[in-house]
Amino acid sequence: MSAAAATTPDLRARAVARLTDLGYAAGWGVVKALPEPVARGGFDAGFRRVAGRDGRGVRQLRANLRVVTGGALDEAALDALTVQAMRSYGRYWQETFRLPRIPVERILRDTVVVGGEHFDRVLAEGRPVVAALPHSGNWDAGSLWYVDRLGGPFLTVAERLRPESLYDRFLAFRESLGMRVVPLTGGPRPSATVLREWLEAGRSVALLCDRDLGGNGLPVTFAGRATTMPGGPALLAAQTGAALLPMACSFTERGWRLTWCPEVPVAGPGRLRDRVAAATQGIADAFATTIARHPEDWHVLGRIWPDVPPDPAAGERG
Repeated sequence: MSAAAATTPDLRARAVARLTDLGYAAGWGVVKALPEPVARGGFDAGFRRVAGRDGRGVRQLRANLRVVTGGALDEAALDALTVQAMRSYGRYWQETFRLPRIPVERILRDTVVVGGEHFDRVLAEGRPVVAALPHSGNWDAGSLWYVDRLGGPFLTVAERLRPESLYDRFLAFRESLGMRVVPLTGGPRPSATVLREWLEAGRSVALLCDRDLGGNGLPVTFAGRATTMPGGPALLAAQTGAALLPMACSFTERGWRLTWCPEVPVAGPGRLRDRVAAATQGIADAFATTIARHPEDWHVLGRIWPDVPPDPAAGERG
């Protein structure tokens, strides 16, 4: 094989990475400048079309939605829910690109909080919070409410994206919202160490944890099926005395909704590993409940359960 041929895949990968970065840059530049009705209508139409193409991610989302709705929907209703979920996902991206232009006062005004007494009780006790979130609604918009109520920044973890310039864009964007971000991998210090020290200093964190990206999570039953979820949120709470609070974001017609669940206990007798495992199951149970209330706002196009592959293509379904 010639040297030129050997480098072709690398050049192609670099080109794709560069185009990806330019696409996101255009999103933040162009979409941010559009009037809100134009941006919202464009993303809604675009994600409807994506749903209609019935690609692998859409078919996986459809299969995932069947599980979280308990298999209660017929095929037509499941099709409609999948389209609705893709439109919700489009709304997430449209809002994310335009979030720097949306006044914080508007987000605070138009955010409905359910179960806020669980969060307020922990703050009154002077304890930091480990907020455990699924990929639902607009967690970036929710972070502005979180920062406002905490009176300062919180720490989160971000998967390191490729190209590096794209990761840097997301890092700058999220830190502009009041977050502090540590990379999941490749940072100067382990992310778990940085998170633990942040909590020990009395400050709060928020972690997305409905997907086991590292492949080393703990076994749980989620929406009635076996899978794994990261044990990090429960372990951090157990190590630091922070309150472990599941929270789910979803949309309302006018704005946003944050649903706080009761604290999941991690303290008490027994081995640490058993308490962490039980608390991780508690997070899974809370997610199953909150996602089932607003399944259209759960944006997971990847595989969650080992025995739940993507649905067949539309023409192959029985």
